[in-house]
Amino acid sequence: MTKQVLKQLFIITVLLCLQACSDPAEKTTAKPPADEIQATIVTKSLTETMPPKVLESFEVGSEVFVRSLAFNKNNNSLWVGTSTGVLEISLTDHQLLNTFTREDGLANEYVFAIYVDSKGYTWFGTNAGGTSRYKDGQWDVYFPMHGLADYWIYSFIEQTNGPLWIGTWAGANSVDLETMQFKTYVKELINEWVYALDIDSHDRVWFGTEGGISMYDGKTWSQWSHKDGLGASNVSNLPVSPNTGLGTRSRHDLSVLLQGRQTYNPGYVFSLIVDNRDDSVWAGTWGGGVSHFDGQQWHNYTTVDGLAGNIVYSIAQDTNGILWFGTNNGLSRFDGKSWTTYNQTTGLLENNVYTIATLPSGEIWVGTKRGVSHLGQ
Repeated sequence: MTKQVLKQLFIITVLLCLQACSDPAEKTTAKPPADEIQATIVTKSLTETMPPKVLESFEVGSEVFVRSLAFNKNNNSLWVGTSTGVLEISLTDHQLLNTFTREDGLANEYVFAIYVDSKGYTWFGTNAGGTSRYKDGQWDVYFPMHGLADYWIYSFIEQTNGPLWIGTWAGANSVDLETMQFKTYVKELINEWVYALDIDSHDRVWFGTEGGISMYDGKTWSQWSHKDGLGASNVSNLPVSPNTGLGTRSRHDLSVLLQGRQTYNPGYVFSLIVDNRDDSVWAGTWGGGVSHFDGQQWHNYTTVDGLAGNIVYSIAQDTNGILWFGTNNGLSRFDGKSWTTYNQTTGLLENNVYTIATLPSGEIWVGTKRGVSHLGQ
């Protein structure tokens, strides 16, 4: 798809945006476990906050996947990373500001990660094309020859006073944003295939990988896997997925199906965030639901508890502290007590939710195949 066609598609669908006409359905939640995990995340303000509605959806192409979203506070815009390039949308009037492809300086059209750093640069992590950095019309591209660990890039995060961290399929990079020097970590990680990154209030770095979770406090490394409680047990007897690079250097795709059936790999972490209220960690797994680590032990939530799907591609936290989970069967909102599910019947374009952006305004944007959906009051 050319840049011009992509731009025309998006402009047309912005003008013909789909207004959702139904409210999200509230799911009945199972009785919360009688431990202190629930108590730490339930507050009066959360339980009194009404779930938002799907206000509109914008299509970008029937076979286009939206894999990454990022808010740019510098100009109040939303970056949209797709399988055919990048879009920048004004959040003021929803007008299209930019479309970028390889012709403009993007390392590769398939964009899996976007991050706006403290210096105002926007980083784009691509599938097999390395990473690009953009600011004020100027592009820089980084490959392994420049120190990047790999051409496959899936996440970024920046520590309080630097460096920037990059998650790749061959370890993690730390990048000094003053000197642009790259340092690579591989053997320190529980697994080298890094999908997710976040930073806690102590400036510790958390890594979600195909083999579990690692944490680096600046001096020492810690790690957790399925044997430590990460990921729920396989109660549905799903087939274990052979589609993984765990322990190998062979490439693999991101399919979660085997002969049409959902598969299971509970130590494989697609997504991860640190809860900004208590530094607990939430991890989205492949078939094992979402796992919550309170610093001592893991507690797992699955569809039995109210989660929309047990494959969790993305996690975000909004301004009220409410958690959002993008799954293979819809979007879940969790206020610490009850679950709300959003899917195609309530306005989403598709049920596989790959990315979520929570805005300071309280609005929620989610990316699926075909486009993005906008949630608000």
